[in-house]
Amino acid sequence: MPEQADGTAGSPAPELGDFLRRRGEQIAQRWADEPLFRTVFTVSRDEAVEAGKAVVDALAQVADAERVEDPDAAGFTTVREQLARMGAARSRAGLSSAQVSGELAALRPPVENLLLADLPDASAEQVRACVGTLGVLMGTLRVVVTQTALTEGQALIDRQRLQLLEVATPVIKLWDGVVAVPLIGTLDSARSQVVMETLLESVVEQQARFAILDITGVPTVDSLVAQHLMKTVAAARLMGAECIVSGIRPAIAQTMVHLGLDLGNVVTRASLADALGHVLHELGVGIVTPGAKGAVTR
Repeated sequence: MPEQADGTAGSPAPELGDFLRRRGEQIAQRWADEPLFRTVFTVSRDEAVEAGKAVVDALAQVADAERVEDPDAAGFTTVREQLARMGAARSRAGLSSAQVSGELAALRPPVENLLLADLPDASAEQVRACVGTLGVLMGTLRVVVTQTALTEGQALIDRQRLQLLEVATPVIKLWDGVVAVPLIGTLDSARSQVVMETLLESVVEQQARFAILDITGVPTVDSLVAQHLMKTVAAARLMGAECIVSGIRPAIAQTMVHLGLDLGNVVTRASLADALGHVLHELGVGIVTPGAKGAVTR
């Protein structure tokens, strides 16, 4: 190990970094036969070797910076995406987090064997220091993979949740210039925001003059959601569309009254059918109802 100015032994990390660069190709070749690399990179062995070499280079950079215990070390930045793909691939194959961690742990022995062979004349203290530093570095690599997998997993959950919200918030074209959003189930702030965005986008795409927000299937809303609904009505009006709210349940009506929300400028109807009737009347469209003595227009 290099000595410091006072003659004491310095950190073995830089020496470890030098070893990783010198033996990077050999390490990558051995890693290519380990389950983690062999089962992820199946196109060719060269692909697995190249991926392993990238990880070794990253570890060498971390060792050079003497940040072997830091998962946020800059050296890991270049391989985080690759490590995330590898972890995700093994998870999709049915492995648990513990099993993926076990495959990562299996990468250490090949490196340690090469390191010991590279230090035939080193003192026992130097060998222990280098091997210990390698163990810390490989442990940090496992932490990086775990963190990255968790982040990627949460991002996937967030994307799927947003997709579900969008699917649960359909916009239906009822007539030329008339769209409706029938809402079913519990409304929260996140879904209310999706409702607003989806409805406004549809108003633009359909050049709608009228938008019906039907909440017949919503059992209740809290104060924040009620305010979101009113903001949606106001936003639609700003975009040139009249927004009609239909199907307000008694509990929701009481919430809005207790909040002191001004509904004076909001058109409300008891049901979606009544709302559509109102819109068609505003458009000048007659509704023909078959009767016993002929058709009646209203």
